[in-house]
Amino acid sequence: MNKYQVLFALMFGLQVMAINAQAADKQAGSVWKEPKTGIEFVWVPSGCFDMGVNATDMEKPVHTVCVKGFWMGRYEVTQKQYQQVIGSNTSVFKGPNKPVDSVSWHDASAFADKMSKDTGTKVSLPSEAQWEYACSIGGKLKDYCGVGAVEKLGWYLDNSGMTTHQVGELGANVWGLYDMSGNVWEWMQDCGNFNYKGAPADGSAWETGNCSLRMARGGAWNNTPDTLHVSHRRVDDTGGRDFINGIRLVRVLP
Repeated sequence: MNKYQVLFALMFGLQVMAINAQAADKQAGSVWKEPKTGIEFVWVPSGCFDMGVNATDMEKPVHTVCVKGFWMGRYEVTQKQYQQVIGSNTSVFKGPNKPVDSVSWHDASAFADKMSKDTGTKVSLPSEAQWEYACSIGGKLKDYCGVGAVEKLGWYLDNSGMTTHQVGELGANVWGLYDMSGNVWEWMQDCGNFNYKGAPADGSAWETGNCSLRMARGGAWNNTPDTLHVSHRRVDDTGGRDFINGIRLVRVLP
C-alpha cells in the first residue's frame, strides 16, 4: 500500500468514526457532558405519546403529544453545580452531590440563563410534555420513572429519612434518567394551568395561563408514593423557595 492509499484509508476511517459517533449521539440513552459544569445530558428520542390520565381534573383530558428528540439532564442539578454557576448555595439539606433545594422558579430560570451564557450551551427548564415523555419512556410507564418498587426508584416519605439524597443513588429508567421520581420537585417552564384544555401538542412549554404560577413534576422526599406518579402535576408560586423544590435542565437544540 503506497502513501496515498494509506492516507485515503486513514481519511475514510476517520469519516466512518465521525459518522458512527454522530449516530451514537442519537441513540436513546446516550450521554453528553457539558464540559464546564460537568452536567450530563441523556438523549431522549422523538416520539408521540398520550399525556395525562383521566383520573383527576389536573391531569385530564388525556391528549396526544408528539415530541422532538432532545437532551434531558441525567440527574437533578447538584449543589456543587449550582454554586459553580451562581456563586452561592442556599440549600437546606447541604451536600455537594445532593440536589440543590430551596430554589424558586425565578432562581431555576436564572440558573439556566446564566449557565447558557457562561458555557455557550443553551439550556432551559423542561416542558411538562418533555418531562412526562422522558419519565414514562414515551408513555410506556404509568406509575413511576422506572420499573420496579417505588423505594428502588425514588426518595420519598417512607425511605428518605426526611432529607434529600445524593443524585443517582437509586435506579434509573431505561433511558438512564435518575431521580425523576422523588428527591426534589423539578421546576417546569410551563405556566400554571389546572387542566390540559388547550395544551400544546408539539412538546413545547405552555407559556400562557397564570404565569405567576409555574408547574413542577416528580414529587419530593416528603411525599407519598401517589405524588411520585408519572402524570402527577403540582402548581407553585414562582417566588416560592420551598425546601422541596429543585432543578433539572434540558439542552436546547439549534
